[in-house]
Amino acid sequence: MTNGLTWQRTETVEFTGARGGEARLTWGQQALWRLTRWLDDGDPYFNLPWSLPVYGRRDLGAVLRALRGLVERHEALRTTYEEVPGGPVQRVAREGRFTVEVFEAGEARPLAAARELSAELAAKGFDYATEPPLRCAVVTGDGRPRAVAFALSHLAVDGWSLNVLATEWRGLLAGEELPAPVWQPLDQAAFEGEGEGAERGERALRHWRAALERVPRSLFDFPGRTPEEPRFVRIGMESAATAAAAEVLAERWAVSTASVLTTASAVLLAVLTGHREPAMQLIVANRHASRSEAMVGTAAQDGLFVLDLPGGTFADAVHAGHRQALSTYRYAQYDPFRMMALREEAGLRRGGAIDLSAYFNDARTLGHWPDLPGVEPAGDPAAIAALTERTRTFFVGAWPKVDATAFFATGPATNACLLYLLVDTARLSRSTAYTLLRGVETLLVGCVAGEVPLDGIAELCGITPIERPGDWVMTGPDWSAPQETGPARTGQVDTGGSHGHALAEGGGR
Repeated sequence: MTNGLTWQRTETVEFTGARGGEARLTWGQQALWRLTRWLDDGDPYFNLPWSLPVYGRRDLGAVLRALRGLVERHEALRTTYEEVPGGPVQRVAREGRFTVEVFEAGEARPLAAARELSAELAAKGFDYATEPPLRCAVVTGDGRPRAVAFALSHLAVDGWSLNVLATEWRGLLAGEELPAPVWQPLDQAAFEGEGEGAERGERALRHWRAALERVPRSLFDFPGRTPEEPRFVRIGMESAATAAAAEVLAERWAVSTASVLTTASAVLLAVLTGHREPAMQLIVANRHASRSEAMVGTAAQDGLFVLDLPGGTFADAVHAGHRQALSTYRYAQYDPFRMMALREEAGLRRGGAIDLSAYFNDARTLGHWPDLPGVEPAGDPAAIAALTERTRTFFVGAWPKVDATAFFATGPATNACLLYLLVDTARLSRSTAYTLLRGVETLLVGCVAGEVPLDGIAELCGITPIERPGDWVMTGPDWSAPQETGPARTGQVDTGGSHGHALAEGGGR
């Protein structure tokens, strides 16, 4: 148990929602369900630890009523999931109960203790078929509720959903009557099954089918290396210089900071691996319609980002990358099982499996960093370059199985760009991960000072392009060894983009 916490008692909360029901999974739920099937029963990998403060001087009754309000409002928080002969289904319970443990923080800081407690609650896997996807506990200080610890299943919520819940939490604590949600996963499943929603999925599949014919079968089509143990390593970088430079460049080039960071990551991978048309999967929130903005549920899916690198400068690449990102977002809603079939068919036609194991996930809730240190004069290249002295890189963790060879992700910091990179050390070394992260900073800071040609990025960023054996040949977008039938990817578990999204949100996902 978290140091300093003392168990007090268990409270039972009964709830009655507006409706219950059963339906097929939404596409977002299907994407996560597919990933969970590779893991052992009880594996907690797709659990999300989370905590919230108790605002104001609220008693335990008010906190329990607010928790009940969240569960009654949002069907995803009272949904179970099960594989049946016709395919996986979601079952929404109209009524039921859940338990809330109460702990006293003692000398510990309640919110910090709640964060630790949430990690403990999330350390045990959910029984998806029988257990609601939420566990919670109240942490008191001097007997008064100060914070709440949660563990949530990623089948029920994504990062956007957490923002929705956090926004509602303060009002529910105060006893406010909030307007009822207009869109729930049951509604989303029905929408995707016919009419406009189904046609959107068909358009996305047609887009992917065309793209899968021209992308490299793998960015990582080169001989492997002896991996570390555990094999998949995640590194982080906290850089105010990267954030300041990204904001200057986004304004200068009339694009988003997300496009600047995404393109930088793709270009550096292209420079490293010797490809002119890098392909990455982006994690797309899929909240474009106003009705889904307040939906609590898993909506995020992978979008395919293909960057046909022009000649010229990094600025040219960013303009192309921004256009491609918009297309990626447009075509990121589809049936995941049909998508996997498409990839298999494309691999058969092209003589080898299509490996889309490079990812980027912008997990920020804002498109800028409001708490950056001041730079005077604004946008001054020398002042931004001086910020690199504050940059720190650090080891996050390691895992035995992840479906990602290179996974870039941003973090929630608002005073610096928090950028993570997970690598498969059977392909990319730990030192390469550090080089790529620092390379993003060096590239963006360099661009503030002047144009950076694409053919000068390797030298500028200290990247040594991978050399393949002399008998390897490049045919179209693909490198291959003699007699090779497809890119080798042994030892990986195809957990898709959502796996990395959880990592991006806190480091254990």
